[in-house]
Amino acid sequence: MIVRFLRQKKLLSLFILLISISAFGQDGKALRYFMQGNAVASSIPYGNNTSIGKYVQSDDAKIYYEVYGKGSPIVVLHGGIVGSPLEMGQIIDSLSQDHQVISISTRGHGRSEMGSKTPTYEQKAKDVNAVITKVTTDKVVILGFSDGAYTGYFFAKQYPQRIDRLVAIGAGEWKKGFREFKMNYKSFSAMDEVFWKQQLAIRPEPKRIDEWFSTLSAYYNDLNIDQSILGAIKCPVLVMAGEKDQNAPLDTVIAAYKMIPTAQLAIIPNAPHPAFLVNFASVWADIKPFLNQNN
Repeated sequence: MIVRFLRQKKLLSLFILLISISAFGQDGKALRYFMQGNAVASSIPYGNNTSIGKYVQSDDAKIYYEVYGKGSPIVVLHGGIVGSPLEMGQIIDSLSQDHQVISISTRGHGRSEMGSKTPTYEQKAKDVNAVITKVTTDKVVILGFSDGAYTGYFFAKQYPQRIDRLVAIGAGEWKKGFREFKMNYKSFSAMDEVFWKQQLAIRPEPKRIDEWFSTLSAYYNDLNIDQSILGAIKCPVLVMAGEKDQNAPLDTVIAAYKMIPTAQLAIIPNAPHPAFLVNFASVWADIKPFLNQNN
């Protein structure tokens, strides 16, 4: 009996150690999302919770994902470039109380491989479909922020039979050339050195980081998202943004809302691009009833 107890205690200690290792970066600091500052993140290291994380092969890249909770499936997609699943922590915490949450690290982010294909939104939607097909046969809800929301738009157009509804946060009409992208690792790492040090430590191909920024810049500079994409979406969509969103200005968000046939609109007063990080209560108050509505 004593030997069995000691074995169980040893196994428990090992489990706690594994959780602790996944919760911290190689620098010994708690995993953080970009520009987190003094804000508190979820206690779960989303995007680096290797005790439950899995991979699926999607074309030329392995895509990393984690699943939490039980119930109807909801896919959560983080932002782009500096995005990570941890920034979606409070949303995942809340959704997983009543739903099965599928958190995906999109192509080139976190533990997901870059592959050799350009990370277009069509390709990212294909990657998301590969994960969904692995996890469930049910229709899913997609909740995406910024880059994740644009991926959601394309997914809804490409796979209408797989999606029940979409929550798109911080993603408006995108006119080619509205911004010029000349991104590089040096400038972005200077904004948050700890974040990037941790991210490079978990990325499978850290030496390709400059190539990744260059590829993204070229793609974004040539991108156009208009009626041909947004007008083809058939599922209910909650288009949401902060009133002072600097990445998806209010007029572009309203334009997207008008183009989507079944859209609803929610604007969070006085909030910036990551509205859910500065005013989660208001964001959640709009999301929750939308998820419970009948089509």
